[in-house]
Amino acid sequence: MLATSSRTLLLSATRAGGRNAIRALVARVISSPAIGSIDIRSNSTETKKIFPTSHFQKSHQVAYKSAVPIIDDDIRGGYNSSSVIQGADACAKAGIANLGINGPSTIYKNQTFEELFQHEVANNEGKVAHAEYGDTFTVDTGKFTGRSPKDKWIVKNIGSESDANIDWGSVNQPTKPEVFDELYEKAVNHFNTLDKAYVFDGFCGANPNSQRKIRFVHEMAWQQHFVTNMFIRANDESDLDGFEPDFTVINACSQVDEDWERHGLNSEVAVVFNVEKKCAVIFGTWYGGENKKGIFSLMNYWLPMQGQFPMHCSANVGKAGDSALFFGLSGTGKTTLSADKKRALIGDDEHGWDEDGVFNFEGGCYAKTINLSEKTEPDIYRAIKKDAMLENVALKGDDLVPDYFDTSKTENGRVSYPIFHIDNYHEPQMAGHPKNIIFLSCDAFGVLPPIAKLTPEQAMYHFISGYTAKVAGTERGITEPTATFSACFGAAFLTLHPTRYAELLKDKLEKHNAQAWIVNSGWSGGPYGVGERMSIKNTRACINYILDGKIEDTTWEKDKVFGWEIPASIPDVDSKVLRPRNTWPDAAQYDEAEKKLANMYVKNFEKYRTGDVDYSQFGPKL
Repeated sequence: MLATSSRTLLLSATRAGGRNAIRALVARVISSPAIGSIDIRSNSTETKKIFPTSHFQKSHQVAYKSAVPIIDDDIRGGYNSSSVIQGADACAKAGIANLGINGPSTIYKNQTFEELFQHEVANNEGKVAHAEYGDTFTVDTGKFTGRSPKDKWIVKNIGSESDANIDWGSVNQPTKPEVFDELYEKAVNHFNTLDKAYVFDGFCGANPNSQRKIRFVHEMAWQQHFVTNMFIRANDESDLDGFEPDFTVINACSQVDEDWERHGLNSEVAVVFNVEKKCAVIFGTWYGGENKKGIFSLMNYWLPMQGQFPMHCSANVGKAGDSALFFGLSGTGKTTLSADKKRALIGDDEHGWDEDGVFNFEGGCYAKTINLSEKTEPDIYRAIKKDAMLENVALKGDDLVPDYFDTSKTENGRVSYPIFHIDNYHEPQMAGHPKNIIFLSCDAFGVLPPIAKLTPEQAMYHFISGYTAKVAGTERGITEPTATFSACFGAAFLTLHPTRYAELLKDKLEKHNAQAWIVNSGWSGGPYGVGERMSIKNTRACINYILDGKIEDTTWEKDKVFGWEIPASIPDVDSKVLRPRNTWPDAAQYDEAEKKLANMYVKNFEKYRTGDVDYSQFGPKL
């Protein structure tokens, strides 16, 4: 526990905005031998922060200052590395002249939340929605309301390290260096026609051993707002002393590539990465997620080179320091299920796992808003307030109240918000090794049980398989759930071959004796269009039973086809639901659907039957 003097120092510092006092407190915390049992509380019991009992190296604690705030009400103004740079040398002072960008005479760099809001309103970049917990800026991203994966490209620099390691194909589409150079010049020329630009310098990764410095160059304030929400923010200008970006993204979203056919691309939209030149350019899409997922793909390249495991998952931690991981694609429940009032949120989407434990890549959350209500998802609903930002959410009435049930624009409405909007977020953004690893599948066939226990070998099989469904609106052209296999529950973001990540998971499972589970957040009682989506209540009950350890006391039944074990009962869940065959009106139709899905698993896994161990033997048996 913090001494009374430390708690007094904390409260006075945050209320007064006294950074020196905060730094003194951080230094005191770092030097404390009881760091693992600190309990910091705000005045409200609802905002109690949960800390694990595990300990970390002192060097890790230093990185926390850039990753997390202390008290929500006071901290939003505490992230202040803001500057407005004006004059003929503004670009040089902002660090973008070396990119060739010299035109803008005003650079808004790392604006505060309040400053960004003022810019968004003054620039007429969107509307101010009157959400229940506070006014929230809202933007419309046009026809692009999801990622455009067919328009993402990586430069194939022949003979380079990336050329030798990247898994080239439909996910990592190669393009020529000359194409990148032309598009880069086009982006630079566009920015040189502007009077002003927005520059954000921030970080990806809470672990200092793998943290990357990222620079974004944007046209609009709301885009800087998005990356300010989603990446790790600097507390003040001292955090950016000597800042040299490991990677730079130039987002010229208002421009298109008219020469896309000559360039050998798929459309006038282009999201192109050059690993060796440490730069990316974006054309033609306004969707905020392209900024976020582009850097995630790069982390999936960089970290394995250091023997660290990057993961498309959410993570939380209990009072005893028991962390848990939730793997799954967009729409499967990663964000919803990891937001748990009994556990502290580490992050909702992107993490790493190294020799010390798990850590967040991001500084915020990016949640779907479809059918959002305070009753079903209170943490996310209450996070929508000032400093959050809504994307493609319908507004109703003269008061512009968000209508999360109106999906006429898209089913992929989103909200980004800084992580401190979640009351019980985990301040260190790092935790110990996970005890439970949960694979979330949105099963469109209605075959999978709501919960199943996996052996370590089955865990490898299902991690590589990554069965789920692409949920409506998360990508262009997807209008209803479509069954798919996405390796490692994130194939769209894997820059290396999936088996590279599987081997990293294998090492972690063996070393830390973690238990893996399948949880179906998809359909029950029949396939999509016939059955019903699994209720959040039932899914949460299954998750809670896993995390509190009580599930080990139940009895198990082995599935004859898939081989996993299904619990006989779970409190608050109808036992009939636990066995999907019993929920179908016609059991024979279920058997047929199960056989069909099993065949899909087997066929999909044929391309992974390589290496020392053939994990296909741990898949379904026909």
